Amino acid sequence: MTRTVVLVTGATSGIGRATALAFGREGAQMVCSGRNVTAGAALVAELREMGAEAEFVAADVSNEEQVRELVERTVSRFGRLDVAVNSAGTEGTGGSIVDQTVESYSATFDANVLGTFLSMKHELRVMLAQEQGVVVNLSSTMGSRGNAQNPMYVASKHAIEGLTKAAALEASKSNVRVNAVAPGPIDTGMLERIAGGAERIAAVAATIPAGRIGTAEEVADAIVFLASDRSRYISGQILGVNGGKTAM
Repeated sequence: MTRTVVLVTGATSGIGRATALAFGREGAQMVCSGRNVTAGAALVAELREMGAEAEFVAADVSNEEQVRELVERTVSRFGRLDVAVNSAGTEGTGGSIVDQTVESYSATFDANVLGTFLSMKHELRVMLAQEQGVVVNLSSTMGSRGNAQNPMYVASKHAIEGLTKAAALEASKSNVRVNAVAPGPIDTGMLERIAGGAERIAAVAATIPAGRIGTAEEVADAIVFLASDRSRYISGQILGVNGGKTAM
């Protein structure tokens, strides 16, 4: 049986890490990427223990040469690229828009938007030539809503949703699908940094119809679904994984 070849960026923590482990349990052949070499080595060791064929490649997704090399190494190692999950990103610098700087804008957009663009640019070159493949990007509930205290993050996630839809239209005739997941508040280090403590996280949880914060594993399950043949007629969509938050 042919095993799915998966590339996950931002794989060393949070949703990216949970996604790599979810694909590992599915028996995928994997390349995991991030900037934390120690965490990447630990992840690959865990994946190999569960029987997955995996390796780690350090890369900064805002650097085109590193992204190009990452994709080329994946194809060189496994012969193709079936699924790409672009989860690398940052929450940016919080605060009022009048307090933001060119530097805070650049740092957020380089990691989130430029990183997603460069990743898709090189992943899709491979997939379009193959006439087969799936890309899943990481958005957020803030990709379609506002937030008064994190304008750069909000803007970057809106941009990712636009890139996702545009790429999906471009790739559709080549049997390549492009979607995004848009998580709500998820129990990760990023949420802790944004919320700033257990009390404030509890207050956020109280606003969610499901009555709790989501888990990285629940987002990973949605990503695996979008990457599978069970979603073969879904493209250009943003799948909310938020406990009903955007239904209000």
